[in-house]
Amino acid sequence: MNDIATAVAEPKPAPSSLPHHVFLIDGSGFIFRAYFARAKDSKAERFRTTRGVPTEVVMIFSNMLDKYLRETDADHIAVIFDASGRSFRNEIYGDYKANRREMPDDLAPQLEHVRRAADAFGVCQIEMENFEADDLIATYARHAVEAGAKVTILSSDKDMMQLVSDGSITMRDPMTDRVIGEVEVREKFGVGPDKVIEVQALCGDSTDNVPGVPGIGVKTAAELINAYGNLETLLARAHEIKQPKRREALVENEAKARLSKELVKLDDDVPLPCPLSHLRVKPYDPDKLFPFLDEMELRALKSRIEKRLAITAPSAPAEPTEPVIPEIPPFSAERTYAVVDTIEGLEHWTDAAEQAGQVALWPAPSLLPGTRPEFCGLALAVSSGLAAYVPLGHRSTELFQGGGLSREDATARLQPLLENPGVLKIVHDAKGAAHLLRRYGIALRPYDCTMLMSYVLDGGQFEHTIEEATRRAFEHELVPQKEILGTGKSLICFAELTSAAARDYAAERADAALRLHMLLKARLLREHMVTFYEII
Repeated sequence: MNDIATAVAEPKPAPSSLPHHVFLIDGSGFIFRAYFARAKDSKAERFRTTRGVPTEVVMIFSNMLDKYLRETDADHIAVIFDASGRSFRNEIYGDYKANRREMPDDLAPQLEHVRRAADAFGVCQIEMENFEADDLIATYARHAVEAGAKVTILSSDKDMMQLVSDGSITMRDPMTDRVIGEVEVREKFGVGPDKVIEVQALCGDSTDNVPGVPGIGVKTAAELINAYGNLETLLARAHEIKQPKRREALVENEAKARLSKELVKLDDDVPLPCPLSHLRVKPYDPDKLFPFLDEMELRALKSRIEKRLAITAPSAPAEPTEPVIPEIPPFSAERTYAVVDTIEGLEHWTDAAEQAGQVALWPAPSLLPGTRPEFCGLALAVSSGLAAYVPLGHRSTELFQGGGLSREDATARLQPLLENPGVLKIVHDAKGAAHLLRRYGIALRPYDCTMLMSYVLDGGQFEHTIEEATRRAFEHELVPQKEILGTGKSLICFAELTSAAARDYAAERADAALRLHMLLKARLLREHMVTFYEII
């Protein structure tokens, strides 16, 4: 057990010392699920510090903590981890979890940093030898309910669905923000929470190497428990079952079924490593939090927290409101798109972006089939209908008349903006843009990807190109690529465009990305999908 809690002023004072809402985070479950979800995506960027320390899981975990500390009304919170080594279940069954794979090399060093993240955010972290996190969560949940509090368990682990009780204990999937109540448990197991362990005793669990009864799955197990009420009655009357194979399996594996029930039943009477009162939520301590975020190079998260702390005066928490979709001007309204061909003009736009705290980008690649993409221009949008195009590598002499911008001068002034942790960059296909810019020594950060936002919200309903997303969101047709670049043998590269054509094409796309971000960000909030978007 590692109890980090200390007595400090409460950010959300309760009318009494009793808890109102207790938030219990399955730390170990979240870590592994987040890691393997990212590992499945071969295109996902792998995050490391400049010193080479892997921080992917630390980043996801820290963002998750910040989200729930900010958005919930919980006055008590804890992150609960599995202790290293064996648990009491291994004494019952030596092969319990014997099939678990070795921890990946790049995950192991992050575990200590995850614990340090909980410490930095002022969240109590708990673990206990010989017991699993599930047992500690079950015990704290029982104590909280007995004290009159409601409980939210941040986990999607099916083993904890036996704890769900509408009105007192619910679960919340940290990856999708989906709430799991009695209805969802019944959808999963075919029985209510009070019968979950009866079903698990029959169907077993291959993940934890719980044997169950061979040949019986969740659906059959639910049918049997609904018919006979519980495992013991079923086993006592197994001879009545008409299906020969099912009957024989139950008779021959009676001991396995009882063993499995013992393994899946959570122990809610574990000696508390620290009292419930130590779980009280505490305000952020910048002197403790920011050095950790700096060490882990989590600049975007630090910037967001700095802005919140700077504008938030101590007061009673406001009532939560439903996120509102902002009013976005139609594309038919007046638009101003400019070509930036002087240092003074470029500084005007970079200053405007820094003042706004965000800027939408459209990097223009000069690409022909069989050639390597080159960075030949960048469009910036700072507000709806207001955007500019900065040419960097065009062959058209028109763009460089009068001693215009050189690539070196433009890049030198753009790089600080593109790497400024206090300015959010909005890009459609951010990974592609980041890869292109990286070739020129520019590390794009922090950024939001409107293509990924669109995919998270609408999945496979349509292609998530900026053209299609803009068409669906605003009923507006962007200038088609073939209209300015041609097709087939007449295809030209972007670097050969005139200033007007390059401006109209690129600036309009940066403008569209900015408008999409306004719309999609509000939808992510309203549909409780922010966490899922942030960890993908």
